[in-house]
Amino acid sequence: MLLSYRKAVTASSTHDTFPARNVVDENPRTFWVAQQNRPREWLTIDLGRLYDVKAVQVNYADYKSALYGNDSTVYTQFRLQASVDGRQWTPLADLSHERRDRPDVYIELPAPLRAHIHVGAANLAISDIRVFGNGAEGRPKTPAGLVARRQADQRNAVITWRPVSGVVGYNLRWGISPTKLYETYQRFADQGTTLELRALTVGQAYWVAIESFDENGVSVLSPVIALR
Repeated sequence: MLLSYRKAVTASSTHDTFPARNVVDENPRTFWVAQQNRPREWLTIDLGRLYDVKAVQVNYADYKSALYGNDSTVYTQFRLQASVDGRQWTPLADLSHERRDRPDVYIELPAPLRAHIHVGAANLAISDIRVFGNGAEGRPKTPAGLVARRQADQRNAVITWRPVSGVVGYNLRWGISPTKLYETYQRFADQGTTLELRALTVGQAYWVAIESFDENGVSVLSPVIALR
């Protein structure tokens, strides 16, 4: 499960209007930029509690990179460290000698994070740091009050539900049969509980259901309802 969404972030420096909080918003169009592209710049994400952390993904951003190709000078280096108190740090992964271009590196590991050393571009910019693992609590509650209605334009529908306190987000599942909910639209909790679905076929019947998710897992799927 995603553990890092909207968690507190601090950075060694920030350039212009590219704050550190952008690395935990799950939006590839936003990113953090360091004041300078230099060794020892760092980011720290506070997960807020202890989790069984299993993997980290670091996604670099292409901000004014002045790069129009790829060669041996383009590579990314960083270190990941974990701490339970913010003072004593334990190494998790060391890519400080990496000589490959890995702008979206995914690393499986046993626990949290911090730090950076090299990026082969004009600016050090990171769009997302994604921490994955599991919480120790039970799965979240199933959302209630699901309502789904088609608009006058049959290609569109408005779907609403009641919020579930404390969840990270919701998976709205839909399809052409109650047993074929093969399509999914993910919506984070801070985006509200109304979704305008604009992907339907005129004359085709649809059914929908919803589930919530957080750091501990995914809820039981709600009862399936017809899209009227």
